[in-house]
Amino acid sequence: MPELDPGRPRALVVARRGRFWVGEPLFERGPQVSLARGRVKVDPGGIALCRIDQRGGQPIVDLGRADNARDVVGALVADRGLRPSFRDRHEQEARSAIARLERDAGARRDLTAEPTFTVDPASARDFDDAVSARTEGDGFRIWVHIADVAAHVKPESGLDREALARANSTYAPGTVSPMLPQSLSSDACSLNPGVERLAVTAEIELSAAGEARSASFYRSRIRSDARLDYDALDRIFAGTERAPEPVADAIATARRATAAIAAAGRGGGLEVHSAEPEFTFTPDGDVEAAHALVQTESHRLIEKLMILTNEQVAALLERKGVPTLFRVHEQPDPARVGVLIEQLASLGVPSPALAETAGPAEAGAAAIEASRLVAAEAKRRGHGAASLSSLVLRALKPARYSEVNLGHAGLGSSAYSHFTSPIRRYPDLIAHRGLLSVIDGSEERPDVHGVAGAALHCSDRERDSMRIERDGDDICAAFLLQRELFERGSGTVFEGEVSGVIGAGAFILFRGEHADIYEGFLPARRMPGERFEINEVESALIGMRTGRRVGIGDSIEVKVESVEAARGRVDLVAADDGEDRRRGGGRRGGSRSRRGATTGRKR
Repeated sequence: MPELDPGRPRALVVARRGRFWVGEPLFERGPQVSLARGRVKVDPGGIALCRIDQRGGQPIVDLGRADNARDVVGALVADRGLRPSFRDRHEQEARSAIARLERDAGARRDLTAEPTFTVDPASARDFDDAVSARTEGDGFRIWVHIADVAAHVKPESGLDREALARANSTYAPGTVSPMLPQSLSSDACSLNPGVERLAVTAEIELSAAGEARSASFYRSRIRSDARLDYDALDRIFAGTERAPEPVADAIATARRATAAIAAAGRGGGLEVHSAEPEFTFTPDGDVEAAHALVQTESHRLIEKLMILTNEQVAALLERKGVPTLFRVHEQPDPARVGVLIEQLASLGVPSPALAETAGPAEAGAAAIEASRLVAAEAKRRGHGAASLSSLVLRALKPARYSEVNLGHAGLGSSAYSHFTSPIRRYPDLIAHRGLLSVIDGSEERPDVHGVAGAALHCSDRERDSMRIERDGDDICAAFLLQRELFERGSGTVFEGEVSGVIGAGAFILFRGEHADIYEGFLPARRMPGERFEINEVESALIGMRTGRRVGIGDSIEVKVESVEAARGRVDLVAADDGEDRRRGGGRRGGSRSRRGATTGRKR
């Protein structure tokens, strides 16, 4: 049985065994730990953050109840070593920086009269980008305003070291562990409506065909006239809601400009289905509902403008030889794309051709074409978009940060840097400092060795945050599924699709009345009628007697065998499984998420 690592505090569920108190690991299987009853007392069924040594565990923080979804997600964040709060010295340093800039913000271009708007998720609290737009001649002039975090956070300060250590904000359901204190992230650096804010502005001139004619950058002072969420902007586009008058023309112009960018093929690349879940909670912390955040026209508008800005910044920094972090997505391994094509063919999905002598660039082009064919086939079938897209993504190398420009294959960009979210990503702050060191010398040029070290650290922390966010999604979905089973009955049949396969069984995405983002594991031994084995290209389970296929993207009906909500694990059986349930449940703790990593999400 695995031993708990004594190197960091862990989240344990507290129980009483006679005269003794014990803690059981909440997020992984492991031995019970004897607990000392000190100043922090946690009742049975509660969660305690505990220091662990050879003698047992010492509770140091009461994290709430193991039957409460929001408490469990908070415990997950604490168990992984993240802190939603900051030390007093960092809070004080942030307040001092705000006061300093209120006295003297330096020379800036005044853009407060330019109609400006922000677009973010309805739940967002930090607004780090805003947009202004005008028609000019036969083209467009676009201003993308980004919060001037570099003015507040100076290199090698205590606040800067803490921001680098965190590397990014982590957005688990119902909670956030921010990179910067809230006095900065949600106030002074947030482009809130109706108040003047300090920004770094990218002013880009576009032709009518959507090509960038010129780009200039400068420090500015702006005022957002309207705070829109994606749903509101989509309603404006649909004509069911009027645009706020101060920014109506700017919104219409930005829409035409991004349509031109799309028509020109800018911001193109992979076409993958992405539907991130968003959860809402009751005041008591129970999961109330969930819905998938699907990509709509409003998302695409902001995405294309941010991509355009990031590309312009990266090109300038590379041209000037300024050390910075590039966001790189290397061309895929041709052999791996060859396997993807075989997998798609085995599933009856149209796929591109790939020559045996193809190199990485040809493989990358084939992967992009495969993503588009997958999207078209999923639309024709009416299902399989998420599952088949994840199959494409698993054939690619992950995006990461690098001090060397290797291009971004997924976006089709020759040079790409993260610049547009410095409130929540440290690499963006590095790009801001590098840019400002070039355009006016107001910031110190980044050190090449420091940038190289930050590339590895920020890539690692990003992967950690993604795992926490996905585990938090799994936990909340499992709690919501528990509620649905209580309301509808344990024998409820759910419609789903196969999202992944391994030799032991299939991962299933399925939808219910409260959410369409449930996921569980269906053991091969619980598939009725015959024995199933995985095929050679690992795209399907094949019945050894009849040849029946259970493949990625296929529709399937399932029932829930068991749920471990606090671990986000769901075991399933086939809906037509006629076996007596008393023979035993599915594989305990077998479900793990198979959602593919996207190229990034705005929040």
